[in-house]
Amino acid sequence: MASALAAKMGFNSLMRKQARNFNVRICTMESDMEFSCEVKWKGKDLFDLVCRTLGLRETWFFGLRYDIKDTVAWLKMEKKVLDQEVPKEEPITLHFLAKFYPENAEEELVQDITQHLFFLQVKKKILEEEIHCPPEASVLLASYAVHAKYGDYDPSVHNPGFLAEEDLLPKRVINLYQMTAEMWEERITACYAEHRGRTRDEAEMEYLKIAQDLDMYGVNYFLIRNKKGTDLLLGVDALGLHIYEPDNRLTPKCSFPWNEIRNISYSDKEFTIKPLDKKTNVFKFNSSRLRVNKLVILGYLCIGNHDLFMRRRRVDSLEVQQMKAQAREERARKQVERQRLQREKQLREEAERARDELERRLMQLQDEAHMANEALLRSEQTADLLAEKAQIAEEEAKLLAQKAAEAETEMQRIKVTAIRGQEERRLMEQKMLEAEMLALKMAEESERRAKEAEQLKQDLQEAKESERRAKHKLLEITSRAYTVFPIPISHFSRENLSFDFKDTDMKRLSMEIEKEKVEYMEKSKHLQEQLNELKTEIESLKLKERETPLDIIHNKNTEQGTSKHSNFKKVAISSAACMVDTRYTL
Repeated sequence: MASALAAKMGFNSLMRKQARNFNVRICTMESDMEFSCEVKWKGKDLFDLVCRTLGLRETWFFGLRYDIKDTVAWLKMEKKVLDQEVPKEEPITLHFLAKFYPENAEEELVQDITQHLFFLQVKKKILEEEIHCPPEASVLLASYAVHAKYGDYDPSVHNPGFLAEEDLLPKRVINLYQMTAEMWEERITACYAEHRGRTRDEAEMEYLKIAQDLDMYGVNYFLIRNKKGTDLLLGVDALGLHIYEPDNRLTPKCSFPWNEIRNISYSDKEFTIKPLDKKTNVFKFNSSRLRVNKLVILGYLCIGNHDLFMRRRRVDSLEVQQMKAQAREERARKQVERQRLQREKQLREEAERARDELERRLMQLQDEAHMANEALLRSEQTADLLAEKAQIAEEEAKLLAQKAAEAETEMQRIKVTAIRGQEERRLMEQKMLEAEMLALKMAEESERRAKEAEQLKQDLQEAKESERRAKHKLLEITSRAYTVFPIPISHFSRENLSFDFKDTDMKRLSMEIEKEKVEYMEKSKHLQEQLNELKTEIESLKLKERETPLDIIHNKNTEQGTSKHSNFKKVAISSAACMVDTRYTL
């Protein structure tokens, strides 16, 4: 099977050589490009074509890399493309990448395209954690990356969430803190806002200046062993060779600067580093993979970095001087253009601010005019209301004056009424007092009359008793006379006896009683009239709820016409009737 596969690969290689052209896909950090290449092209022909396409003149930093089995290799410039171990599938995929890194990016990188390609490659390595970056540096680098993409920060454009889809921080840094994406964005935006006024090229250069101080920046690592068989890492960068422990790629155990290395050699699997100082021990190590050895030496990693190291310390070549002069002129031109644009932008912003201020002032004046109109309208309405209220107030004042006059009149009337009422009350009290005195006198007179009536009754009784005794005595005398002188009984009739008694005692008594009755009736009538008048006057002032049971009985007797004197009259009449009956009986 292995022989069949080799035969197939050989057949494919033969077919490519027989063909005039082959296709190559070049993957850069920004985009992919495809070229149709001639079979006879060497690596340098393809590399120069890519550089011309990109407009790149600082070619010594870059190379074309391809993947081969478990490692990577760089396309050799002096050999044909198809004679190297490039992938056999068409189009052949090659990666245009930075092969060597500058010691100082700001001093060594001349062209903007060179700087931009380095920026993209270093940013990718940091995000993929091929270069270790602490969290605080990651946030700052992310802010410069955002500035390089979006320009100056504008709160009206860069609303919260505008970085939601951006890949700005290594996953390790994100997982290291209990922070949400919004919290990271807030901190990145805070740094981003401070970079105002920088161009994209300046932001990318600031990014590289921070990144070049990272420990793993520009270092290529290879697994090696020392004579004792201990696993180590060999690091190759722009400053020299470094020996690391496998679990610590940040701090080298020892370093060999390029200016202190006299020679590097290898035989089969063994490497030898000979320091410039002959007293220093030679460092030897080996690798189990011959391909790694060729990559380190023949891949020009050591040779290329050493050459660049020495080149930086010599006077620049005429080409580099021309490039730097052109770059300075270009930067000066861009600076002038940027200043002009900045001035125009400033003037435009000032004009916009002035316009906004004028518009704001116009709006303010319009608002003030509108408010003044509304105020005027309200004032007119208020004036109308005040006039109406004034008229109403005047009418009310008139009504109040009229009511005040009426109230004064009523008050005077009430005063007069009160005075009259006081006078009437005084008269009523006086009448009541007189009525009480009269009632007292009448009661005394009634008591005196009662006593006189009692006395008369006694006298009547005595008269009756005398009449009885007289009759008895008369009977005795009659009996005796009849016995002595017989006289007819008819001569002593009842009429004759009664007439004698009536003319003497009863007539006198009846006349006195009738006289007293007439006098009493006249006085009682006068008193009753006074009492009725007084009752009529005070009836309106009586509180019926305060009447006692005796008051109620008295009122009832008054309505029925029953009084003490009528009862006395009934008693007198009854007594007179009794007297008459007694007379007839006798």
